[in-house]
Amino acid sequence: MPYASRESSRLRIPRAAARLPSLVLAIAITALPGGAQAQQPPSKPDLPPIKLTDEALRIHRAGLLIDGHNDLPWRLRSDFGASLEKCDITKRHAPNELQTDIPRLRQGGVGGQFWSVYVPAETRQAGTALRDTLEQIDLVRQIVARYPETFELALTAADVERIRGQGKIASLIGVEGGHSIQDSIGALRQLYRLGARYMTLTHSDTLSWADSATDVAKHGGLSPFGEEVVREMNRLGMLVDISHVSPETMQDALRVSRAPVIASHSSAYAIAQHARNVPDDVLKLVAANGGVVMVNFFSGFVEPQSARIMADMFAVRRQFNLDFNNDDAQVEAAMKRWRQEHPILPGTVHTVVDHIDHIVKVAGIDHVGLGSDFDGVSMTPVQLEDVSCYPYITQELLDRGYGEEQIHKILGRNVLRALRQAEDVARGE
Repeated sequence: MPYASRESSRLRIPRAAARLPSLVLAIAITALPGGAQAQQPPSKPDLPPIKLTDEALRIHRAGLLIDGHNDLPWRLRSDFGASLEKCDITKRHAPNELQTDIPRLRQGGVGGQFWSVYVPAETRQAGTALRDTLEQIDLVRQIVARYPETFELALTAADVERIRGQGKIASLIGVEGGHSIQDSIGALRQLYRLGARYMTLTHSDTLSWADSATDVAKHGGLSPFGEEVVREMNRLGMLVDISHVSPETMQDALRVSRAPVIASHSSAYAIAQHARNVPDDVLKLVAANGGVVMVNFFSGFVEPQSARIMADMFAVRRQFNLDFNNDDAQVEAAMKRWRQEHPILPGTVHTVVDHIDHIVKVAGIDHVGLGSDFDGVSMTPVQLEDVSCYPYITQELLDRGYGEEQIHKILGRNVLRALRQAEDVARGE
């Protein structure tokens, strides 16, 4: 999700957050999934920058890197009026301008990319969520059509392998938030027909059928309609995405789904205590389900101290939307001030691999991947500033003793396997 467009070691609660109901603040700032008291990992001394070796680069090039979540389509909409004329992604941009462009995608060895067709949760109240999502899907298709030598739309796992074999980047579509279907199974089917191959069940807000990780729970997980949504996604062959949802919603989705479930851009709660991350009990359920947790790169979710500071980010933005009557300019200005008052540490590529390591230890090597959230986040770890930087992850995995086959699973083979199995379930196999 786009945190860049909205977002001292001691947490200071801004005035807006102070007006939130005490229950919301308790959930946003201190509550731990499942009621467990998580333990803070011991601090580490500063680690030296990673140095790429020829062996790591060889392993990286030989793999199929599939990133689970990139918000370039939203950046193009919010910053460039959804105009590809105004933003030339064939040229290299500075990371503070864009984190994604074609030269750096090539440099990073990206073979497949789930492009997020995110629209804000507030569009649900405005009644424009489906329309705006359709426009974002159209924007992804415009990108693919404008640069056919680089991108091709992928609808199946076989498409991904074929497109990558042709030296292009397989472009998949992920819907970020069940608010996009506006409580309509028919709309869900329409999004699938247009190319969507996963849907995140919620975004920042609890829906009428599913609880979000960053809002007050209303259903204890999924409602009966929410379970129907999961079953229909299985029938279609669309991956169920449990990023952004509450632990109870994660558990319900994993209970109901007959196909592997993914978390397209989430990390390990045991390493960094933020509600956007996945607790260990759910990691074990993901393993039993055959699913994949794709590690997010946002510093506010992966760096332990930063995760504590950012714990109430969604609640604060929700309050600012109320304060300023959803006036985007005023809300963004208020969020900018809030971020300045709550500086966070970036972490490093080592921090991200700590999350990978933990998921491997709890769920197994077959159940972890990468979901960067590039161009949707305001800060990333050192040596993970943009889409050119994935080889540093390969190098750090190699340095920690992972073998080539294991690294290739993490880079993309795991999520490709999950997509293929979702297709098998849809065919009744």
